[in-house]
Amino acid sequence: MSDEPILTVQDVQVTFPTGGMVNRSSILGVAGVSLNINRGETFALVGESGSGKTTLARAINGLQDISEGEISFDGGRIDTLSRRAMKPIRRRMAMMFQDPVGSLSPRMTVGDLVTEPFRIHGIEGRNLREETARLLSLVGLPADFASRFPHQLSGGQARRVGVARAIALDPALIIADEPTAGLDVSVQGEVLNLLNDLRERLGLAMLIITHNLHVVHHVADRVAVMYLGRFVETGTTEEVFDAPSHPYTAALLSANPEPDPDKARERISLPAEVPSLLNRPPGCEFHTRCPWVQDRCRTVAPMPEPIGTRRVACHAPLAPGARPPGNQMETA
Repeated sequence: MSDEPILTVQDVQVTFPTGGMVNRSSILGVAGVSLNINRGETFALVGESGSGKTTLARAINGLQDISEGEISFDGGRIDTLSRRAMKPIRRRMAMMFQDPVGSLSPRMTVGDLVTEPFRIHGIEGRNLREETARLLSLVGLPADFASRFPHQLSGGQARRVGVARAIALDPALIIADEPTAGLDVSVQGEVLNLLNDLRERLGLAMLIITHNLHVVHHVADRVAVMYLGRFVETGTTEEVFDAPSHPYTAALLSANPEPDPDKARERISLPAEVPSLLNRPPGCEFHTRCPWVQDRCRTVAPMPEPIGTRRVACHAPLAPGARPPGNQMETA
């Protein structure tokens, strides 16, 4: 892994218009986030549904306009490019969408699907039959799968075809949105092992969007925890998992399912209601759910501050092993 960033995101905001022609306003879907991903690194975005993970991924890939900030890829700024100008960038920045089967055209064979990027980008002089066999081999599928249609594939096989499409043009970065969604646990492990293997063999960088913390622990070098469109904690996966500093991170990790059915664990109980983006809470936006809330949290928004190699947006970062006050722990 290199220390040279392949992707840099600086203070990016994404807004969505709301209301009609008379009462026109907007909401912040992504509220000023920054990150960088080094060559050969896997970076994970985690958070509850609706936290802005996919919106940020689409903005990075040029599928969603940003309202503020800058995005640079492979040394050049890309957020100012038109959709047409983004086309050659997408040869180097591939995206895997959430639904493994739904993202594949039902009218195309696997062979046509994995070689479609060559046709889209007008790349000539390639033997597409050989490319099909090569790509299927890289993702662990036999060559005779080339004649199959998506409805003839299992979820895991469809995901492998999606991976083959993503690596067809030798990208530098893959953006994988929920790469294990809808797959059995055993198949999830196979897909994660495949992504890890390809990263090492091909020197890829990866941005993985997920709410599955087991995925993060298995593949990611660094992680950003997202809440209401903001990063509340970023750092190395090992540091964040071993000793979360933000209360939201601690709650997410405490809710992570335990593989051992005989091992009880304590879970931090949070109110289920996530605030609306239309009515963001003042101060720290997590204070309405935070077991450790203090008076200033209700009025003063915390800025991300360095804690070791991490950055944490919290007025009172947690000490290792911190337990919430009162009766906000439950045994799961």
